[in-house]
Amino acid sequence: MKWNWQHQEWPKVSFDASILERHEAEFLKQGGVLLGAFKHLKPAEETELLADTATSEALTTSAIEGEVLNRESVRSSILRHLGLPSASRQGNSREEGIARLMADLLRGRHDELTHERLWRWHEMLMDGRSSLATVGAYRTHPRPMQIVSGPEGRKVVHFEAPPSERVPQEMDAFLDWFNGSERDLPPIARAGIAHLYFESIHPFEDGNGRIGRAISEVALAQGLGDRSLAMLATEIESRQTEYYAALSSASRGLEATGWLTWFADVVLAGQRRTLKWIEFLIAKARLLDAVRGKVNQRQEKVLLRIFREGPSGFEGGLSAGNYQKITGASPATAGRDLAELVELGALRRTGKGKGTRYWLAVE
Repeated sequence: MKWNWQHQEWPKVSFDASILERHEAEFLKQGGVLLGAFKHLKPAEETELLADTATSEALTTSAIEGEVLNRESVRSSILRHLGLPSASRQGNSREEGIARLMADLLRGRHDELTHERLWRWHEMLMDGRSSLATVGAYRTHPRPMQIVSGPEGRKVVHFEAPPSERVPQEMDAFLDWFNGSERDLPPIARAGIAHLYFESIHPFEDGNGRIGRAISEVALAQGLGDRSLAMLATEIESRQTEYYAALSSASRGLEATGWLTWFADVVLAGQRRTLKWIEFLIAKARLLDAVRGKVNQRQEKVLLRIFREGPSGFEGGLSAGNYQKITGASPATAGRDLAELVELGALRRTGKGKGTRYWLAVE
């Protein structure tokens, strides 16, 4: 069996552009809606949206690769690297690294993609990794670069990338194609092909998935001429099994329609996810305005803490125990505070007894 890069026509892929026409049109339409909604936010809400969505993207693009990071540390670091006010919480090297990458994506979305920029991203992500022979440069090891699963002795090879000695010439060709294709391809097709192309080269020892998804974000932003605001990694993480299956299938040949159709659905869903986040921020502002002067410091602290979890809120809902832990209140005080928040219309209550849970009363 040949991998895609072993075919004579590589790296030229084929796809049915007519199948993607609806997706491309919807992407541009939804992109306009998102940017319009974004520009109607107050400055503080704009900052909050960028910080929250970038944090979600940082956490999920890392989670896809098996890394679990601290939300507050990542968010604080992103704000700091954007030059915005933030909490003083300092993240570890992995949290700082992904935060720096997200900040670079937000600031430099129109910058040309170069070897040096990719190497810099790799340094950000791999800071402090003593296990890697090469950081901030393409791989040079002689062993095959394989994607495998299964126990030792029964490993399954899902993909084998080009040998290390071919990586420099492959990356020269990739960057020439990427920087020269903005006018030739519609945004989703270009972003999807870029991701597949880069992942097929697999130029780094580690971090290829995160950098590949970042490259797709650059392509989408360039296609709109502004921030893409599509929560791509967040949406991919929710379909992780499909993601790997679609990539694996596409890596076996040069026909990419199936991969691009799947990718297009993910991009559009990512845009819808961001629109929900904007609607959530607007609902948050209305709710806080409605209860201003009617809640005590404990209640305000808890409302803000729940809002930081985003549209999905606390997983499983807020319990009285959560309230006590956040505020340090006694059980009796927590019960009274929660009852008042329900009466004010800030929270809604479900369940009974120990199963009682509280949810933000926003649609």
